[in-house]
Amino acid sequence: MNLHHLAIFHEVAETGSVSLGAEQLLISQPAASKQLREFETALGEKLFDRTGRGLRLTTVGKLLNEYARKIFTLEAEAERVVALVRDVRRGELFLGASTTIAGYLLPQVLARFHLQHPEIRVHVSVGNTDFVHRQVLDYRVDLGLTEGFVNEPGLTATSFAEDELVVVAAATHPLVKKRRVKADDLSGQSFVLRESGSGTRAVQEQAISMCGVEVREVMTLSSTEAIKHVVAAGVGLAIVSRLSVEAELASGELCAIRLADLKIPRPLHMVQAQDRFASPAARAFREVLCARK
Repeated sequence: MNLHHLAIFHEVAETGSVSLGAEQLLISQPAASKQLREFETALGEKLFDRTGRGLRLTTVGKLLNEYARKIFTLEAEAERVVALVRDVRRGELFLGASTTIAGYLLPQVLARFHLQHPEIRVHVSVGNTDFVHRQVLDYRVDLGLTEGFVNEPGLTATSFAEDELVVVAAATHPLVKKRRVKADDLSGQSFVLRESGSGTRAVQEQAISMCGVEVREVMTLSSTEAIKHVVAAGVGLAIVSRLSVEAELASGELCAIRLADLKIPRPLHMVQAQDRFASPAARAFREVLCARK
């Protein structure tokens, strides 16, 4: 396979345009088009469907671009590692973080990291657990920080902290006034839940199902902040990270309902691709992150 052709194909696939891809590679559009045709001929497969709206990757094109992305990410990483193998003073670090960690834990860790390594530029992508794991597997980030289960092949996970999920409600909710609350008392209650793909939802669903509890889902939101405001307004109950509600519990805006027969602990994970070399910046960040234990 001609790697020069592969590079042109990859740039066009990523930009969605032959002209933009050619511009990024500093070659002419006709030259890029010609070499794309040669590449397709050599492979014996169409890589793009040419439509009135532009280019669209074929099934083979999508598959090949996944490999191309990994190849060229590894190439760039190799160049960075060779340059930085003995120097952690400079460089870039790409992190993926699930929403709870990004909002309530990561800022303090980043502040400590910046004090120790002020010349390393840090880029953070935020999404739910599924999103972060995909970012790691696609080599778009060096490390992922998530609070859900890690089941995907190709990932390794290390626990760096413990969190707990708590049931919260507005102060006026009847269960807040009840002296002893059991998991069964949650059956039939109205709940505001996180979206599918969220690590919080995956852990809470497992814990609730183990107790045989059936809750009534009245709303699904992809933002913990939105969930807190809705619950404080009296819509129902929610199961959220204790990290995310410390301020609201202290102020009385929300109340935690302690369950006599159910606790929902969960580890927070640092996730990385099994076959990816950890850059000096990634190793330095890992040291700062794990030092908080």
